[in-house]
Amino acid sequence: MESLEEKPIIYTMENKPIVTCAGDQALFTALYSSLAQQLPREPMEWRRSYGRAPKMIHLEANFVQFKEELLPKEGNKALLTFPFLHIYWTDCCDTETYKASVKEDMLRWQSTLRHHGSADWLIVVVESDGKKKNKTNILPRTSIMDKIRNDFCNKQSDRCVSLSDPLKESSRSQESWNSFLTKLRTLLLMSFTKNLGRFEDDMRTLREKRTEPGWSFCDYFMVQEELAFVFEMLQQFEDALVQYDELDALFTQYVLNFGAGDGANWLSSFCQPVKSWSGLVLRRPIDMEKRELIQRGEASLLDLRSYLFSRQCTLLIFLNRPWEVTQRALELLHNCVQELRLLEVSVVQGALDCWVFLSCLEVLHRIEGCCERAQLETNSSHTVGLWTYATEKLKCLGYLCGLVSENGPNSEDLNRTVDLLAGLGTERPETANSLQSPYKKLKEALSSVETFEKHYLELSHAAMEMYSAIGRLRSARLVGKSLAEFYMRKGDPQSAENFLQDSLKSYVAEGWSLPVTHTRKQIAECQKRLQKTEDYLQTSALLASDANLTDEERKHFCQEILTFANQTTGSQGRNVGLSMTAFAQLRELQFLPPAALVHVGATLQLELRLWSLMPVPVRLEHLAASVHFNLEQPGSRGTAAAQRRPGQGQGTAEGTVQFSTISPSGAAPLGAPPPALELYEIQDRSPSDNSLNSAGVVCKNVHLLLRRHDSAASLDTPNASTSAIAMEDGAQMLKTNDVTLLPGNNSILFTAPTQKPGTYTLRQLCATVGRVQFVLPHIYPIVQYDVYSQEPQLSIEPLTDNLLAGLPQKVKFTIVTGHYTVKKGDALQLSNTDSMPILHTSSCSARILSSTGELVGESALSIQSSEKVTSISLPLTPPYHTLEFQLDVLCHIPSALGRAENERLTNGEVRHRTKSRSRGNSKMASIDQKVSIDCPWSIYSTLISLTFYIPFKAKHSLLSAGKRKYIQVCLHNVSDTNFRLASQTLTERQQTPSLQLHALNAKTHQLVYSKQWVFCLWEVRWITEPPPCLQCVFSASFAPVDSPDSALKPYSYDFQVERISTLYSLKAEIRPAAGEQHCRTGALCGLEVSITRLTEPSDAEREDEEFTENEGLRTTRLMYEVVDNNSNWAVCGKSSGVVSMPVAAMATHKVQMEIMPLFAGNLPFPSIKVFKYLPHSATPAIQPDTDSCLENDNLSLLDKGLEDQADTASLRSRGSVHSLGSNEQQQQQQRGLPMPRLEPFSPGQVFNCSQGRQVLVLPGTDDHILEVNVT
Repeated sequence: MESLEEKPIIYTMENKPIVTCAGDQALFTALYSSLAQQLPREPMEWRRSYGRAPKMIHLEANFVQFKEELLPKEGNKALLTFPFLHIYWTDCCDTETYKASVKEDMLRWQSTLRHHGSADWLIVVVESDGKKKNKTNILPRTSIMDKIRNDFCNKQSDRCVSLSDPLKESSRSQESWNSFLTKLRTLLLMSFTKNLGRFEDDMRTLREKRTEPGWSFCDYFMVQEELAFVFEMLQQFEDALVQYDELDALFTQYVLNFGAGDGANWLSSFCQPVKSWSGLVLRRPIDMEKRELIQRGEASLLDLRSYLFSRQCTLLIFLNRPWEVTQRALELLHNCVQELRLLEVSVVQGALDCWVFLSCLEVLHRIEGCCERAQLETNSSHTVGLWTYATEKLKCLGYLCGLVSENGPNSEDLNRTVDLLAGLGTERPETANSLQSPYKKLKEALSSVETFEKHYLELSHAAMEMYSAIGRLRSARLVGKSLAEFYMRKGDPQSAENFLQDSLKSYVAEGWSLPVTHTRKQIAECQKRLQKTEDYLQTSALLASDANLTDEERKHFCQEILTFANQTTGSQGRNVGLSMTAFAQLRELQFLPPAALVHVGATLQLELRLWSLMPVPVRLEHLAASVHFNLEQPGSRGTAAAQRRPGQGQGTAEGTVQFSTISPSGAAPLGAPPPALELYEIQDRSPSDNSLNSAGVVCKNVHLLLRRHDSAASLDTPNASTSAIAMEDGAQMLKTNDVTLLPGNNSILFTAPTQKPGTYTLRQLCATVGRVQFVLPHIYPIVQYDVYSQEPQLSIEPLTDNLLAGLPQKVKFTIVTGHYTVKKGDALQLSNTDSMPILHTSSCSARILSSTGELVGESALSIQSSEKVTSISLPLTPPYHTLEFQLDVLCHIPSALGRAENERLTNGEVRHRTKSRSRGNSKMASIDQKVSIDCPWSIYSTLISLTFYIPFKAKHSLLSAGKRKYIQVCLHNVSDTNFRLASQTLTERQQTPSLQLHALNAKTHQLVYSKQWVFCLWEVRWITEPPPCLQCVFSASFAPVDSPDSALKPYSYDFQVERISTLYSLKAEIRPAAGEQHCRTGALCGLEVSITRLTEPSDAEREDEEFTENEGLRTTRLMYEVVDNNSNWAVCGKSSGVVSMPVAAMATHKVQMEIMPLFAGNLPFPSIKVFKYLPHSATPAIQPDTDSCLENDNLSLLDKGLEDQADTASLRSRGSVHSLGSNEQQQQQQRGLPMPRLEPFSPGQVFNCSQGRQVLVLPGTDDHILEVNVT
């Protein structure tokens, strides 16, 4: 406990709320130690007004003896000296003592509190067991408590508490002690909250009066700082920092308003000249000197800012946010410089630099004192800004005090240095013993040139290392550029150039044009001092082409180059090679002819468009382009020949190559995409037979894709080492002399070499100006042209999509002469063939075209034909020209002897045949005609194949009507041409007197449109009997629709018809069930099949059929089968069987069976088939084709006992017949037993009279019961 003479400590971190103690001081002294220790142990919830979030705080108190002087006077708003609670201590337990002295003392105490308006008090009555034992006449404690409450606490009974023997360690004492501490904390917090709220209201009222005259910012500053002190006293550092931030923002706003013309009167005190620039003071909790200046209203702007930041710094460090200190410090230093300018404060030149330098180092030292070394290295990104700012200010001081010049400081500089050091004042006691204090560093740096250089280089290299460590290379090179300026002022251009080159590299890579220009000017000055001639000329070229400079500056640097170029070689040494990128830009290249593909010896011109970047016209002695020759035939590289054609894939005209332009300053655009891959196919072929040995892919622009942009520059960049730029030796050249390049666009014409066949690639471009050569080491994209040497070639191609056989067709002969010259007497010898004669007329002519396709001339052809050879005399034609002429050829249509594709049997079934060879979807049969041609330029014959397509497709069929026979020929136009048909005839190849073919065609002339059919019909009539085989020829004439009659060409179709006569007639009848008039579904009906032999067998038929004789009667076996493929009928009972048919005219066999209709309506009759049933030893008369075999496979139902079977099934539906007996038959075949065979009849041998008949079937009369549920 403090004595009466001691005053509370103010303005320090150890301040605590004041609590006065009256009454028995000895009693309180005994309890003070326990009370001071246990009061802050338990936190209390502090609820504040205005919706602010509650906080848990630990209350501490500074207990002092009660004295009236400690009570606040009227108008005193200091919270740190304000007693928040008053306690009266007593252990009186005697009524007489209470009445005699204690009561009067309490009355005086309360009267004093009421006089000063203090309502926060507490009376503590301490109960002691020792006093009770010594005094037996004392009243119970409750009576003393009641008297005190009646006398002093009528309305506030909680203001009087009892403490039971607190010095004893009993449960009752501990409980009483804890209750007392809780009450004390509650009353103290209530008083604190009430008084703090009143203080905030008063402060807020004072702030609202800031627009009134006479309002002082310094007075308000002291009031709000008092609030910050209170928060700091409660260890609420965040709230305390908010108060200082509000003061900072308020003062900043007034300064900004002053700059805008709205100034406050109190700001005039801050506009006084700056007399001291000692920097920030951060090593004291509170800078009392500056606080007193603020309190008296005598502080300057730097004093206020320094004090305010020192308090913010202290609180931030308590909040463990040291890196925010560095951020705020950097903002403070920059803002102070601007505020001094806005307030127009008079400052000695260099004083601000001293203040900033000292402040930067002071902040850094303060951070170093509260952080470990590892933390500083990890968080160097927060401190590097202060290092850089301190470096800049030290550099400014060096320039100002003459410490950077080559001659050192003069007398004026020394006087200025003395004045600046005088403004620093004396060193503070806190840093007097430190060897690296900011004060000592600045004083030492300004003392001499050597010490300045030492400190400046230390700071600069430290800043660069920090920037490099955190990856901020731009900032590091910016510091390096500042170092370069320092070295230039010191007369050390070699060191300066290294830093400038690093900075230039970054600016160029990131596209900063203005910094590039400025840095290059500095580099040029360094190179000129160092006498680096080639580097200086290259930099001068870049500056001469830089649009950021004035015309005078550009002309100056251009004249530097021209002056050197015009010097004699003997006195100055060798020639100098520079990059052309800074001198001129290759914008466009155009080939004439555009294809960039010419033959040997042809003329190929290249037009280059150069954009001169020089500000004045420049005369070139030579302009040359080096050409790389590759002995490689165009076309042997597959897709490469197509990819390297100029103008392809670049959105430009054919034959034109556009080149990408680079900024004259060399700065590439930000985010520029890398160059595209230039991939080419490489093929290695055998020289003997031109076969492919290997293939691969090569990248032609790998030098652009794999170069390193940061550590090494490419040769085609203007920043590359000029010593590496040189023209390739031994290369062919495109060269032109005495060219004047005007500023801007220029056009130069070259004639390309075409003496050898191969691929020519433009590699480099060189412009020579005296001793200076401007070289473009790489031309990109790749520019190539091809020179070819071609062998003569002959090709024949039709003029239409398809060559049609049977009609004259035009074909085009194309002769590409290549390197061969067609001389007088040269002729083509064509071998003649009977199937394709060559038609020619006297008016046939040939056209001669140049290699570009232009018509050179026309000449008549002389064509002579013999029996075996057709000779075509060729006109005179120079090399690498094209000779074209047309001839008519005629391919005869061969007569096809064969059977029809689809032949219709007499019973109506279609017999399938294999299809002839066709072309694609057109179904046109083709004829390949080969022509052998002897050419004058070769000892070998050229064999050329022409494909002709037959426009028609013919087929025939034999139709029957009883015994009458008809032949139908179907002609299908399968081509895309419309024809007219005439003179259709059908004749026998060998005339038969007893047979006549009677035409039933109504028209002799018909039109046959594309993809349409024409049918012709003839009736076959005979007198005695028909021949066994009939060979016919169908003939017709055809021509295109719009052609005259003279253009009609013949067409013939040969075919053969066998077994014309009808042997059997089938007739079927369906009868309803007994008692029914019509057939009904589900009811059995009767089917009667009658098989009638119509004629006696002829001699040929006797050989075909197998006969047996039984008792003088010759019979043959037939198999019948009744099936319904449409599932309209169900065959009940036996559906197939074998019958023995007498071999006699009109012999009839009837078969009866039952069938059941499955549907109602007019149903067609079931299908009835009849086959020859041959024993196993019989040889078939006709070898079956593929389709017949398939039919026999499906219908081979019978084993050797088929005729003995009664029924094949009780009820058969569709397809049931095909499965019968197959397993037994397979088993018998596996056992090797002989099997009978089925053979179909030839078309027309069986006539079905019931083919196409229908029968009416009515629905059945069954009653159906429908069950309906109603819910």
